[in-house]
Amino acid sequence: MEQPGQTVVVTGFGPFGEHAVNASWTAVQELQQLGLGDGVRLHVYEIPVDYRAAQRLVPELWERHSPQLVVHVGVSGLASSVTLESCGHNSGYCRPDNRDFSPCSGCCVDGGPDCLSSVIDMDAVCCRLAARGLDVALSTSQDAGRFLCDFTYFLSLLQGCGRAAFVHVPPVGRPYSARQLGLALRAVVLEMLAQLGPPAPRAS
Repeated sequence: MEQPGQTVVVTGFGPFGEHAVNASWTAVQELQQLGLGDGVRLHVYEIPVDYRAAQRLVPELWERHSPQLVVHVGVSGLASSVTLESCGHNSGYCRPDNRDFSPCSGCCVDGGPDCLSSVIDMDAVCCRLAARGLDVALSTSQDAGRFLCDFTYFLSLLQGCGRAAFVHVPPVGRPYSARQLGLALRAVVLEMLAQLGPPAPRAS
């Protein structure tokens, strides 16, 4: 387990459906190349579009890295802006994943709360970045879609006591390049870290 500090985990998703190359993973790889500065340890992972894999991987990432923040990134074919999701939902998961599986109960965590919100103020992140003249449009949402995106986000919010975020990106070229998406992610993650403030010191 890593020492507490400015440690951030960012994930993208693997291929599914019409997205043979998932723009979320492309954007995360761009972010990895850019980095988050010398004071931040960045770890990136690709999550399969697989409910059972997500249920296994998300807790492992929190346990392995003890991050200050986990940011999950997904693609939305309907999006024309970079969208910051405010909350994750526990139920409504009927759409089959890449292995043709969906939870029998339709729930992420049986008996869990209906909805969990991030400790990050997504509206504030959007406002602050818009004031800086970011060349990518930003928006917020309270519905991450009841598929792997929402499912993974709920798991992470539960595991991290709200210290998680979800960002939907449009497909590459509709209208933004991979580089623009990577730069936008970098700005978003750094603003989220600034909002969280310095990590709490380890108790002796």
